[in-house]
Amino acid sequence: MKAELIAKFTSRQARVAVVGLGYVGLPLAVVFAEAGFNITGIDVDLEKMQALNRGESYIQDIPTDRVAPLVESGALSGTTDFQVLKEMDAVSVCVPTPLRKTGDPDLSYIVSAVEDMKAYVHPGMVVVLESTTYPGSTREILLPILTGDNVLEVGENFFLAFSPERVDPGREDWTTENTPKVVGGITADCTEVIAAWYGAALDTVVPVSSTEVAEMSKLLENTFRMINIGLVNEMALMCDRLEIDVWEVIEAAATKPFGYMKFTPGPGLGGHCIPIDPLYLSWKLRGLHYNTRFINLASEINANMPRYVVSKVQDALNQREKPLKGSRVLVLGAAYKPDVDDLRESPALDVIGLLREKGAEVRFHDPYIPKVRHDGWNLHSVGDLLSEVEDADCVVMVTDHSSYDMQAVYQAASLIVDTRNAFGGISDQGKKIYSL
Repeated sequence: MKAELIAKFTSRQARVAVVGLGYVGLPLAVVFAEAGFNITGIDVDLEKMQALNRGESYIQDIPTDRVAPLVESGALSGTTDFQVLKEMDAVSVCVPTPLRKTGDPDLSYIVSAVEDMKAYVHPGMVVVLESTTYPGSTREILLPILTGDNVLEVGENFFLAFSPERVDPGREDWTTENTPKVVGGITADCTEVIAAWYGAALDTVVPVSSTEVAEMSKLLENTFRMINIGLVNEMALMCDRLEIDVWEVIEAAATKPFGYMKFTPGPGLGGHCIPIDPLYLSWKLRGLHYNTRFINLASEINANMPRYVVSKVQDALNQREKPLKGSRVLVLGAAYKPDVDDLRESPALDVIGLLREKGAEVRFHDPYIPKVRHDGWNLHSVGDLLSEVEDADCVVMVTDHSSYDMQAVYQAASLIVDTRNAFGGISDQGKKIYSL
């Protein structure tokens, strides 16, 4: 059965499904379809599937002109019906894995998807989990659900693996197709089968010895970033106390050609992975009576950055003899990173919420995000940017989209709190800018 499946993948004759067509699943489905596979996307969001079947993309990184020809040719289609899995040879699961408000992993999307799948998963099938989770999840959660009726024997007539997604929205240099793909199976044969599948569409496949290694590799990648961002955020706090320009310090350190990697401070962590993945690992280790001290400390520092930004706004207004309460504050950028429409875990949400709690009249502008609903409040992106800048008592640069004309914003503003060094190249003759 293994040889038969590998032959199907090599010849692109395998029928493939992708469950969860969001920021990870849709790009993966498109790449598989472009490689010659017939792809069926499955998502509980009917509107998304209807858009997909019209040939329309709803993900910024995947333009409609890539989706439309695939849909027109029949290589790509979408459905909300899990029954199509009866006809599939392989399925990749790409559903969200957020944190609960308690900080514990929320695997309900994975469990729900697998429960919906299990009646249709059959001998001769490959299942791959791409959703980020803690080490052991594939073996401890998916395997028992899918093999509970003893019809499926993993590594014999059914193949189960984990392959962590490595999607960085907005990037054009490293994409789903050319980013090396780690794959780890429950058994060596599982790894071999998934390597053949993904290797038929992706440039580089990196096999590892187990699902646990693959799961842990993803957490290491993002824990590395989270801890180093926490370090440089604390460096910003220390430089503020010492009255040293942290941005100048960073640029000076970055001239070292070895033993140093440049990270920059900011208003907090955003995106689906970096603020969340390390906490999955921390939660897992607590059950083994181990305290992940680096993760916990970095998380504490990063989580407090929005509050620090608000304190900078308050201090900057005080210098102008204005209270924060009642002041009009314009937040520039709501997305978690520049030039994307991704609001997941964005620090702008906390910055806006904290400013509102302190009585500020808060508005925001983002060229990619027309409105924000969060934690009981609802705001729409303002229209005339420079007019709003002129009317604001303070402008807070949270996300430095490349479309912003920093010189024009500087000229129109009376006061700026810059969390990204976006105005670093401007001579601040008017003493308007307060940086981290």
